[in-house]
Order: sequence, then structure tokens, then C-alpha cells
Amino acid sequence: MITEKLLATIDMNFNRADEYVLQISTMQLSAALFNNIEQVKTIDGFIYRFAKIQDIMGDKLFPLYLQTVEEYKPSMPLIDMLNKLEKLTIIDAADDWKYFRKLRNVVTHEYPDNEDELLAGIKEALVVYSKIKTMYEKIKITLHCQNT
Repeated sequence: MITEKLLATIDMNFNRADEYVLQISTMQLSAALFNNIEQVKTIDGFIYRFAKIQDIMGDKLFPLYLQTVEEYKPSMPLIDMLNKLEKLTIIDAADDWKYFRKLRNVVTHEYPDNEDELLAGIKEALVVYSKIKTMYEKIKITLHCQNT
């Protein structure tokens, strides 16, 4: 039951993020977008979901997955979980997730003088988003197989 509820929550966040990604794909990603409030709202919506998905996966999904495959120990640090996930080929490299978190910090910190950095971060976040989604799908398949 906990597993299904968690997966439903993550699916909902991915579905909403997918809508933003679709809208962003029609935009010209340049500094001019920061002058269009509707485009800013779309970017903000994507960034919110991008961050939320990472939080849920890191805090809840990774421990649940590792428990399911009997590779989890209570109070296991995130880096140890990432190393286990790498060994299990869920992620290509533990450093990937650390990079994803760093990128998350770039796109969530908006300052008047960092539009270029923010724009580059948004473009990279769109690429990273698909990688995170692939990780999630691998975990989801395993969890469904374990629960049937």
C-alpha cells in the first residue's frame, strides 16, 4: 500500500512536469522569456516539479527500493544508497545524482544578475529530467515485480 501510494505521488509529479516540458519545448529559451510572466510561470512550475521529484526519490523511493531488494540499512547515508543503486545499475554513476542535486540548486536560486546561469541550468535540467525519469522507471518496474 505504501509503495503504490508513493509511486502514484511520483507519477503525478512526473505527469505534471511532462506538461511543463511540453510547454517549454515550444518556447525560445533566451533571456527574453524572463519578461513574459506566462513563460516564467511555466519555467517555475517545471523547476518546482523537478526539485520535488528529486526530493521524493532521494528521501523515500531510494530507501524503499533498497529495502525491497534487501540492500538497505537504517540510517544509511544518501551516498551509500547511491553507490548501491549504481551497483544495481539503477543509476549509471553515484556522481550523477550529486550532479542532479547541484543542478537543482542552480535552477532554484534566482537572482537578478544570474539570468544566463539560470537559462543554462534550465536547459540542462530538461536533459537531466529525462535521465531521472529513466531511473524512476527502472525502480518502478522492480517494485511492481516484487509486489506481485
